Amino acid sequence: MNLSAQLAPGRKPGLLLANPVMTASGTFGYGTEHGHLFDIQRLGAIVCKGTTVEPREGNPQPRLAETACGVLNSIGLQNIGVKAVIGEKAPVWATWRVPVIVNIAGESVDDYARLAGELDGVVGVSAVEVNIGCPNIKAGGAEFGADPGLAAEVTAAVRAATSLPVLVKLTPNTSDIARVAVAVAEAGADALSLINTLKGMAIDVARRRPLLGNITGGLSGPAIKPVALYMVYQVAGAVDLPVVGCGGIATAADALEFIMAGASAVEVGTAAFTDPRAPLDVLEGIEQFMQREGITDIADLVGAARR
Repeated sequence: MNLSAQLAPGRKPGLLLANPVMTASGTFGYGTEHGHLFDIQRLGAIVCKGTTVEPREGNPQPRLAETACGVLNSIGLQNIGVKAVIGEKAPVWATWRVPVIVNIAGESVDDYARLAGELDGVVGVSAVEVNIGCPNIKAGGAEFGADPGLAAEVTAAVRAATSLPVLVKLTPNTSDIARVAVAVAEAGADALSLINTLKGMAIDVARRRPLLGNITGGLSGPAIKPVALYMVYQVAGAVDLPVVGCGGIATAADALEFIMAGASAVEVGTAAFTDPRAPLDVLEGIEQFMQREGITDIADLVGAARR
């Protein structure tokens, strides 16, 4: 049974995953925190938490709020910074079989280029995932990924700064995600992952104040799955690049929907908060489905709902 997925087919040596199940950034730490829970080497890839140029303490508390079928998070990209990632985490990743993808986030185009450049050639880092859902400080806080031109500018800067495979994570907070996807593809992305969280908020009625310390947060979990699935379907039909589906995936059936919509791989995120083994359960469920259906190659399922 062939479950492998190539996410950078136009680049040598590429980004070959043993199977299509990945973890989503911000939900699995650096991977080092989960090794005692299950064999993380069985996963297709691990995407580490968002990494910035300098360490960040994150947003004020509270940072999490449960919603119906989901979670609002306002972590604020708390992380150890790129130098610590290179010095402390990458040497560990270099001993692993599973590839690790570093999610990068910036406040300017220069930030993204610098991050990509510093990670280039680092043993243990297999690719970068570019979070263009970050606010562009120079443009009044609008998300880079909301505008095709800005999204393409970030992608081109990252592409010029690194020889690593480049995945670009698209934000749903835009009027036309397919247009953004095309712009990013033309700017040099090797693959696209989507979607990032949807903007939302909650109010503490007892205090009559926003519940989150930063007022707004990103909505994730099963509540956003139909939106994410539709956007993956749109983007897969608009670009000739591998697509990684993300958003509300909690079961193998969820993952298979995304694959049939056109995703070559999937990221499991919020589900890992309630059950750290969720990514492995999803993988095993996909294997069982293929065995039952007599499918020998996962590629036969990619885009099946489009044919």
